[in-house]
Amino acid sequence: MSTHNTPHVQSCDRIRSNPKFQRLARQRAVLAWSLSAVVLGVYYLFIMLVAFVPGWLHMPLYEGSHLSRGIPLGAAIIVLSWLLTAWYVRSANTRFDSLSTEILAEAQA
Repeated sequence: MSTHNTPHVQSCDRIRSNPKFQRLARQRAVLAWSLSAVVLGVYYLFIMLVAFVPGWLHMPLYEGSHLSRGIPLGAAIIVLSWLLTAWYVRSANTRFDSLSTEILAEAQA
């Protein structure tokens, strides 16, 4: 018995061939890869600072400070990662979910 004629497979094929689904998949991939590249780039730059100019990171934040430049820089990187994650989640919960709902409604019609 061939499984290509089942309603479930036909529905999946119809969804995959829908231009809205292809646009959704492309938009999600672009956003995910872009945000990943930003995070990896920032972390890579931080590691390069640690490797090549560690003295700069050890310098006090300002005259008389006990806090080095590296601490707020590291904290900023973590906060940036959280913000980018929030951006992705917001995009997924608004733009991507509404498009997914449209695609499923069209597939069931």
